[in-house]
Amino acid sequence: MNKPNNYDNTQAAGEFTPVELGGHKLIIKQVTETTSKNGKPMIVVLFDFAPDDKQPGYFMEQFKNDIRPDKKWPNQATNYILTEDSDGNCNRSFKTFMTCVEHSNQGFATQWGDNFGQQFKNKLIGGVFGPQMDYYNDKELQKRVLRWFISVDRIADATVPELSETQAYKNHKNGYPAGATPSGDGFMNVPDGVDEELPFN
Repeated sequence: MNKPNNYDNTQAAGEFTPVELGGHKLIIKQVTETTSKNGKPMIVVLFDFAPDDKQPGYFMEQFKNDIRPDKKWPNQATNYILTEDSDGNCNRSFKTFMTCVEHSNQGFATQWGDNFGQQFKNKLIGGVFGPQMDYYNDKELQKRVLRWFISVDRIADATVPELSETQAYKNHKNGYPAGATPSGDGFMNVPDGVDEELPFN
């Protein structure tokens, strides 16, 4: 048998290379309009590392190597952005995303209306990845996640963000049930169905 092409550079199953922290050049694969669980308008952005990034095609490789029958695009390469704030005005995260796309693609101007998401396919944008503590399946995990979008011209100057913590990790650390959320008054809003976990009844 002859040695297959690219044998030395092919990653064996089970080997894992983490996302490098800091700035990355991204290519947008898809933008879909949808609504959040609370009925708020939002977009879902699927992206990958661009062909000229330091880890090109990273998430496509993950997707191709996923052997589950119901495989989905990696969560690490999916971003959910509400388009409106609680007052019904433009959400700052949405405006940031739009501005970064416009600054990263010469001549691009947003077209509002029908098929809004289609215009973003294969457009460039920058992203900054940072460490994040999470708690999932009774385990503490340190992940590397997209923390915010930037314009491609700012990638080289991007610094690694400080460690952040998910709400699930904060709940675990403080002894609250996994799905609890802060209510803003020093108490926790506990999700339905976890009465048996409460220390009082």
